[in-house]
Amino acid sequence: MSTLVRDVRCGWLMLACFVVAEMTFLVASVLVLVPFVPASRHGGAGPRLPGSALVTALVVPTVAAAVVAVTGAGLLGGGNLAERLRSQLSVRWRPRDVGLGLALGVVGLLVTLPAAALWARWVGGSRANSAVGEVFDGLRLPLGLGLTLFFAVWLVAPVCEEVIYRGVLWRAMEYWRWNRWVILGLTTVLFSCAHLELLRTPLLVVVALPIGLARLLTGNLLASIVAHQANNFLPALGLLLITQGVVSG
Repeated sequence: MSTLVRDVRCGWLMLACFVVAEMTFLVASVLVLVPFVPASRHGGAGPRLPGSALVTALVVPTVAAAVVAVTGAGLLGGGNLAERLRSQLSVRWRPRDVGLGLALGVVGLLVTLPAAALWARWVGGSRANSAVGEVFDGLRLPLGLGLTLFFAVWLVAPVCEEVIYRGVLWRAMEYWRWNRWVILGLTTVLFSCAHLELLRTPLLVVVALPIGLARLLTGNLLASIVAHQANNFLPALGLLLITQGVVSG
């Protein structure tokens, strides 16, 4: 089998891994919430889910999808499992790459904060809120659950999302030998659209660009993970303060 044919085949396998991970996310999202809905109805006003269910629905599907993505990536390539994952997901511990990822994440945050403010003024403040922000707006959580939400949004979700989009999906396009700037553009748009927040999609593209640049400039998934975590810190902190009643949403 020629190298080109093998790479095309591996690209399709990685794409299939990405699709299965996305399907896992959707199915897990439904399965996690189903047990809570019947018990949470109040006088026919519709479902009002408890905070524990909402935090679970935020964390479990994302982690499950990432586990599927990592498992699929680990089945490709040669060597032991650790070597295959490093190769397929482009994960390397290089302090310089991590530092660049952190710098891009901070710079991206400085850019996206005013961009978000302008976007909110344009479309209306309440309509510019994220879906997660709207779900937890006005909801009070015990401190332990609030901290779980904080660390999930700040640290866990970026790892999972980066593995899926700038790990597995990015690698599929690399196998097909696409231009890396095309890969950056497509993964950024798909990542933004996958949040299913139509009104905020252009803003999410702006948010995601520095994260994708970290992956492109370093060739290292860890850089984009760190950039994503830096970008998510303030939103995660805001959710913690809202759910503890320190500030209003």
